Amino acid sequence: MYYYYYYYCLLSFEFYFETYGCQMNVNDTEIAWSILQKKGYQRTAHLSEADVVLLVTCSVREKAEQTIWNRLQQLTAMKRKRLKTHTPMKIGILGCMAERLKMELLAREKLVDVLAGPDAYRDLPRLLAVADGGQQVCNVLLSLEETYADVMPVHHAPRGHSAFVSIMRGCDNMCSYCIVPFTRGRERSRPVCSILEEVRMLSDQGVKEVTLLGQNVNSYRDMSEEQFFGSDATKLSRGFKTIYQTKRGGLRFSDLLDQVSRIDPDVRIRFTSPHPKDFPDEVLHLIAERRNICKQIHLPAQSGSSRVLKAMRRGYTREAYLDLVRNIKQIIPDVSLSSDFISGFCGETEDDHQQTLSLIREVGYNVGFLFAYSMRKKTHAFHRLQDDIPVEVKQRRLEECITVFREEAERVNAALIGSTQLVLVEGESKRSAEDLCGRTDGNMKVIFPKEDVHVQPTAFSTVPISAGDYVLVKILSANSQSLRGRALSLNSLRAREVHCRTPPEDQPDEHVVQTQP
Repeated sequence: MYYYYYYYCLLSFEFYFETYGCQMNVNDTEIAWSILQKKGYQRTAHLSEADVVLLVTCSVREKAEQTIWNRLQQLTAMKRKRLKTHTPMKIGILGCMAERLKMELLAREKLVDVLAGPDAYRDLPRLLAVADGGQQVCNVLLSLEETYADVMPVHHAPRGHSAFVSIMRGCDNMCSYCIVPFTRGRERSRPVCSILEEVRMLSDQGVKEVTLLGQNVNSYRDMSEEQFFGSDATKLSRGFKTIYQTKRGGLRFSDLLDQVSRIDPDVRIRFTSPHPKDFPDEVLHLIAERRNICKQIHLPAQSGSSRVLKAMRRGYTREAYLDLVRNIKQIIPDVSLSSDFISGFCGETEDDHQQTLSLIREVGYNVGFLFAYSMRKKTHAFHRLQDDIPVEVKQRRLEECITVFREEAERVNAALIGSTQLVLVEGESKRSAEDLCGRTDGNMKVIFPKEDVHVQPTAFSTVPISAGDYVLVKILSANSQSLRGRALSLNSLRAREVHCRTPPEDQPDEHVVQTQP
């Protein structure tokens, strides 16, 4: 999924951002935007007017990088046309791809004028000034300290009622397939006080949902103040381990989650992307107890085979993962689970693949992100393992995983038919201006007709529904991708009613089919 944002200029220069990849890159765009804005830069919403185009890039998979190479060819053609004008176009690459492929990006056909890695955004004004003089310029140095804690991002949420807040950067897990530790560096956490300040600001602006971001968000550990130091070892999920030495002291993720959720009881709190190893019981109990922390957990499995998980250096077995799932469901009975899976990792056999299919069936996720394995240079797998699964086999296994995932998601979602869900309205449905779209606590998309509703369940007066409203919606049908229902009344997190079920005879003969984007 790609997110596109534009933007900026200094004096007569017009700047335009394009953001590719994950939510962390969206947040990086907002940080870079803030830094440039403080230096007097402005923005343009039109690429044709841009003097500088900055691409915030992803390197997780080869396909993501190929998208950027293709885009660079298109932008270079525009750049050549602009050479005839008095303001030649400059092209900049920011983020993970700048870090991973710096020399190739600078050398190949002189496509790029500016390179800035994930820890070099403060240097952007200088880099752009040097590039304006006609030089290629690069800063991709990684930092052990940079968290941009003092930079307040310029939030530009697509619908204005949800926002991402970065709480940490980098990753220490060193999974054998993953490039992130090499493109974003080691883990370092943003101070709690900085995070709380940003969430309070967003709440004051009317934001109704905040998602806490990090490469391994639930391994958060704030050591910024002396009183946070301690000797207590970090608690992991039972049966999980790490390749690095146990960390000690600091304010942990449960401490941060507790404080963030107290800022505004009517603001939903989500977090992504976590690692299964960092779900000790205190985190799970907090999610269960706090009304505005969403009962939805992303639990990346990557494989259902203990043998493959060991090769991936994930730090757990299939059995430990399933024990964690059972513990989560026991503590949070109405939890919704999502996951990541990689098909065709090095040495994966047909039996390993079948174990992944059986894990998907056993757990019952409602959302999934599934990919064929793409080997990345610098990773442990690149140096120690062999990418020995043919492309066609990877693709066939991926398609089988997707099929099973959709079957199970449809079953899980069908269980919600007849219930009443509290939905945060995002706006009009993409498919019809006659419908509205929103998301449940479990992060499921809900489509419902654009109709006036009661202000309260027992009230007689009705009002139109607006983006940012909490609405009670009765679920009438479901498929693997979304739910469809009818809005009953406005509501709030503070006054959230217990989800109720109605008899099957109230269900209409209606089926909605949507394909995965």
